[in-house]
Amino acid sequence: MLIPDIDVEYLRTTLLELLSIPSPAGLTDEVVHYTCSRLDDLEIPYELTRRGAIRATLAGKASRPARAIVTHVDTLGAVVSGLKDNGRLEMLPIGTWSSRFAEGGRVTLFTDNGSHRGTVLPLKASGHAFNEAVDTQPVAWAQLELRLDEFVEDRWGLERMGVNIGDYVAFDTNPEFAPNGFINSRHLDDKGGVAALLAALKALREQEVPLPVDLHPLFTITEEVGSGASAVLHGHVSEMVSIDIAIVAPGQASKERGVCVAMLDSNGPFDYHLTRKLLQLCHDHGLEHHRDVYRFYHSDSTSALEAGNDIRTSLVGFGTDGSHGYERTHLSALVSIATLISLYAQSAPTSARDARELSSIDGFSHQIEPGNLPPAHDPVPRPEEVFGRGR
Repeated sequence: MLIPDIDVEYLRTTLLELLSIPSPAGLTDEVVHYTCSRLDDLEIPYELTRRGAIRATLAGKASRPARAIVTHVDTLGAVVSGLKDNGRLEMLPIGTWSSRFAEGGRVTLFTDNGSHRGTVLPLKASGHAFNEAVDTQPVAWAQLELRLDEFVEDRWGLERMGVNIGDYVAFDTNPEFAPNGFINSRHLDDKGGVAALLAALKALREQEVPLPVDLHPLFTITEEVGSGASAVLHGHVSEMVSIDIAIVAPGQASKERGVCVAMLDSNGPFDYHLTRKLLQLCHDHGLEHHRDVYRFYHSDSTSALEAGNDIRTSLVGFGTDGSHGYERTHLSALVSIATLISLYAQSAPTSARDARELSSIDGFSHQIEPGNLPPAHDPVPRPEEVFGRGR
């Protein structure tokens, strides 16, 4: 098995370019165009769903059982929910994130006829006006307002500008790439994963690595709002690995280096055999890796299963501190993810029998070898055997 060289500068540049494209869920057309241009550069064929999710194909020696690698190009954001009499705007979030991470954000408001710059502020934004009340204001989206960089002081002024309820608000990412490899930015979730996948595909293509089965890179557009990979899979895909953030926080085992392998999320355990296959690839090729569980986490893999797909799923992540806020990871973690994906693409299918949707018990896997099963317990005793016979 070849360990392809990952082009670190390509990964870094791709991530920076992705972060410069506003793409809250529902406003993803431009980032789809960008991602497709990257696939064109690599001469990887692809097709789009009606709304713009991308299904690419790298042909292998066999078409079944096929595998998929999925990332998502959509991010968090907000929409206008009300025009205020003071000329400012109420908002609701796109995706699940706390308003505390929106405070102070520089944003672009996209209307039907153009765009405007602005800042998200708490209702009590000036200590000189509200004194200590600025410290006791609740944390909630209803406690925020969008101040546009325009001379507008009332609702009529907003209407004259063409501002409407439902207009999109995209937050500046403010990326910073430190010399020591740390990356700070909004929306590393999941543009870091997209960049890592594209870097892995570049390595596989340029080094002409043979694949045992078809590999389908997928780029979804609605992961942050729950539907994700629910409608983008090829019918013959039998196993899918999601790339996304891994949660670095107290009580978590994930790190901002190496590969983080999820064992369980809010939907339950990931596939036993596929997950351990990925762990074995890390072990065999010297990739630092960490097992973790994510209690409050939803991914493209979850969406695929909830949509009724009978496939094996797993999740690998790049450790990310401050998730859904100003996020931080390390470039080495993204390189590790890209390396693992390039190794996984070369590996044999998790189970050859998965080429068939239905089959007999013959050849079905074991998770516990029969000889290692615990001994059978004695039958449940009768009450008189426990308490004695009554008089």
